[in-house]
Amino acid sequence: MTTEGVLTGFTVAVTAERRRDEMTALLERRGARVFTASALTIVPLADDEALRAATEACIGLAPDLVVATTGFGFRGWIEAAEGWGLGDRLREVLGQARILARGPKPCGAIRAAGLTEEWAAKTEASEEILEKLLAEGIAGHRIVVQEHGEPQTEFVAALRAAGAAVVEVPVYRWVPPPDTAPVRRLGELITAGQIDAVTFTSAPAVKSFFQLAGDGVLPALKDGPLVACVGPVTAAPLIERGVPVVMPERFRLGALIKTVTDELPKRAVRLRVAGGTLEVRGHAVLIDDEPARPLAPAAMAILSALTARPGAVVSKEQLIAALPRGNDGHAVDVAVARLRTALGSGKHIETVIKRGYRLRVDEPA
Repeated sequence: MTTEGVLTGFTVAVTAERRRDEMTALLERRGARVFTASALTIVPLADDEALRAATEACIGLAPDLVVATTGFGFRGWIEAAEGWGLGDRLREVLGQARILARGPKPCGAIRAAGLTEEWAAKTEASEEILEKLLAEGIAGHRIVVQEHGEPQTEFVAALRAAGAAVVEVPVYRWVPPPDTAPVRRLGELITAGQIDAVTFTSAPAVKSFFQLAGDGVLPALKDGPLVACVGPVTAAPLIERGVPVVMPERFRLGALIKTVTDELPKRAVRLRVAGGTLEVRGHAVLIDDEPARPLAPAAMAILSALTARPGAVVSKEQLIAALPRGNDGHAVDVAVARLRTALGSGKHIETVIKRGYRLRVDEPA
């Protein structure tokens, strides 16, 4: 089944930096309007002394266990070691250790390095790895943990408390984006109800988003756009804050896009109006099989208020309150006039003298 145009009329926000262009292309191919606002920037540490020191410590430690948390990070570690002339020694040491992977992505990087993982966490969560290691008993073991953007403080502390010697390998780190204006703007758009879906691909990005997007964004997320996460690890900071989320069964970018593609159209309002089907989406309306008709925010606010009470009279005072910036009765009249023009016919909306406006409906679509 083709997905072309299935997201027409919706605005989807992408907060990722890595693979941002790929996500944008996939969403735009489906007809969505895409707003990008990277919540984090990845800083590779190929030239960082901390990574080199950790690599040398790993080689000297001759670990019993290696925990690989991300494919991106594991590949970067091997590449950095190659640049320092330590690649062969590092692979030799890693090849003599048991390698545990936090899901299938690091498995691909492990195998690309000519190594083999012993086990991979099905949940792609560090907690599953920790549970396995603590059940086995790790007192006296030498363990290397490849970090993924931020220190694994609790995970490493639990390993050390169980008697293991641990070396942390900081392959890259997350930092706030150099330009925070797009994230702040995204927070404003979400609060104003102009974003239909927000996608997240990492837990650190969620945390950074809340720090940068403004105080009003949390209540808006709880009762506003579709919030889609690539998996449960990413979703955890949102769930802790009471934000409803959706996620794919397979924790992959393509599956995330499919989840948005499947779920977002279900949120459209569909009504039978003047013998046809009127479908209201985020920034456009679809009438029968005709091309989508984009609406300005004020006209969309008026239409949303009318479709919330199909067939009922909505007073000017209520419509004034629905406008993005309030305004007055004249602003309502202007927005209604533009809405009638966009819909292509005056038969859809009628004026009820001295009372307000009403959307003519036949029956629910």
